[in-house]
Amino acid sequence: MESGTQAGGNDSLELVGDVAGRISTAMQSVIEGKPDVVTTAITVLLAGGHLLIEDVPGVGKTMLAKALARSIDCSVRRIQFTPDLLPSDITGVSVFNQDLRDFEFRPGAIFANVVVGDEINRASPKTQSAMLECMEEGQVTVDGQTYELHKPFIVMATQNPIEMEGTYPLPEAQRDRFMARISMGYPSPAAEVAMLESHGDTSPLDDLVPVTDGETVAKLIETVRTLWTSPAVKQYVVDLITATRSTPALRLGASPRASLHLLRSARAHAALAGRDHVLPDDVQALLVPVLAHRLLLTGETQLARRTPADVLHEIVRRVPVPAAGR
Repeated sequence: MESGTQAGGNDSLELVGDVAGRISTAMQSVIEGKPDVVTTAITVLLAGGHLLIEDVPGVGKTMLAKALARSIDCSVRRIQFTPDLLPSDITGVSVFNQDLRDFEFRPGAIFANVVVGDEINRASPKTQSAMLECMEEGQVTVDGQTYELHKPFIVMATQNPIEMEGTYPLPEAQRDRFMARISMGYPSPAAEVAMLESHGDTSPLDDLVPVTDGETVAKLIETVRTLWTSPAVKQYVVDLITATRSTPALRLGASPRASLHLLRSARAHAALAGRDHVLPDDVQALLVPVLAHRLLLTGETQLARRTPADVLHEIVRRVPVPAAGR
């Protein structure tokens, strides 16, 4: 699939746009004044990735994740990450059954189509690591036995900034498994007033009804993966990724997994725009959400108060853009 072929006709693309539009409308009935954040979340869903939502408490991180989950008629599980959460609470455990006189597997909370991980960086590194195999391979191995996870499968995890009390920084290996990271930001005054109106008495989540189902989402993900990507655009992706590894502003650049995530998310971005092929603009639009959380700045760059986003914008200006065309 990853080589990129012609998308399965205009009908498939129209279905992507139609379903994505309905999900967006449903989510924006709950999340006031954040259309770009909602669009990025849907892009990650259609790209078959996982989403990390990072921001200060109280800005709607968990609400965003719940809104996406409730928009889809599929299995949903929520995990509240705490310091005493065990890896087996996530993956499951083998328990001896007296009647059968044998061990039987009891699935953990990860066995769902949409998994909402609340405050993931409040759990210990050992528990955080229980997510690695699940997120990368779509499976869980317990006591030597491997169990496949449901499809579609997306982890939407929230985390507080690492300077907040009681948090454990996610290891690089786990951050790299999240396709994109977004921040909610504070709402505008008008959006906050609208929030008080709509959330004052009841939660709008109570009125949110599913607008599609898991089977349809799985088909849309397959459609997105077939979008045509020219060799020039693929080379552009690699050139951008390579530039992160050679710039003196970073001590850790993007991984090959990041290349794949950038390509897949660019395909989803193109599909949402109604196109059956990927443009350099699609790649640039997802560059910061997909790459920024994977990069480590040098001490000099931090002292200069530059962010990963600043470095990525500089790389975009420096790396030649391929000529338009198919």
